[in-house]
Amino acid sequence: MKIFSKEVQIALVAIAGIVVMFFGLKFLKGMTLFTTANSYYAKFDNVAGLSVSSPIYSNGYRVGVVEDVIYNYEGGNEIIAVLGLNNKMSLPNGTTAEISKDLMGNVELDLILGPNPVDQMEPGDTIFGHIQMSALSKASEMIPQIQQMLPKLDSILANVNMLLSDPSLSHSLHNIDQITANLTSTTNELHHLSANLKTQVPGMIEKADNVLANTNTLTKNLSDLDIAMTMAKVNNTLQNVEQMTAKLNSNDGTLGLLMRDQELYRNAASTMGHVDSLMIDLKQHPKRYVHFSIFGRKDK
Repeated sequence: MKIFSKEVQIALVAIAGIVVMFFGLKFLKGMTLFTTANSYYAKFDNVAGLSVSSPIYSNGYRVGVVEDVIYNYEGGNEIIAVLGLNNKMSLPNGTTAEISKDLMGNVELDLILGPNPVDQMEPGDTIFGHIQMSALSKASEMIPQIQQMLPKLDSILANVNMLLSDPSLSHSLHNIDQITANLTSTTNELHHLSANLKTQVPGMIEKADNVLANTNTLTKNLSDLDIAMTMAKVNNTLQNVEQMTAKLNSNDGTLGLLMRDQELYRNAASTMGHVDSLMIDLKQHPKRYVHFSIFGRKDK
């Protein structure tokens, strides 16, 4: 006797298939099958392709999946994502949700935990979410600017091509080679000059030390001079000069009389004239003034 009829067996197989397919779909979506999860709600203005079964990560470790995405059709354009997290996962207050994409375009949700681990959120609380600006997103935002730069780049490349095709450029490069060679030669000369200076500088320093020593000696000698005595002698000499000048200006002395008495000057001048005439006559007629004979006879 059969316990179940053929119809019942078919129904049981169909129910078992439906159950297996249900749990298989949940498994393929990444959802947990037999463990319980705590649900949280994340509010977004734009989910950027976030869908059910998208993985949720915290510090790079997978802690849950997105269980549902609900759009608020009544107004506000808000989108609520239901987050199914491992029941061992606790969220500090201030935790945010960040939607990001990898290079393959896969969407995931990262939890940025709050700073205070003591103050915890309760399951069913709402956290705020935003979209992470990926490198591809930043590159896509730069595309309009790049498009505006393309005409300028074309003109720049055209000018560069003209510059490269100019024969004067090769001539300039040749001149640069010559300048480089000259600079190398100059550098070598400077090196030799520095070497010579290194050998000559000690002798120059020794001579400078000798000059300084002589200067110090001269300074010491000057400091040892009796300036007061020297000035006293100079003053005494000046007084003697003043006395001599006063005597020359007075009528007491012979020089003063000679300088100031015109009659005495004229007499002296006349006397000098007679003496001069006498000397001339003496040279012309010496026999008039001198008479001598070796043998004691007189001249006729």
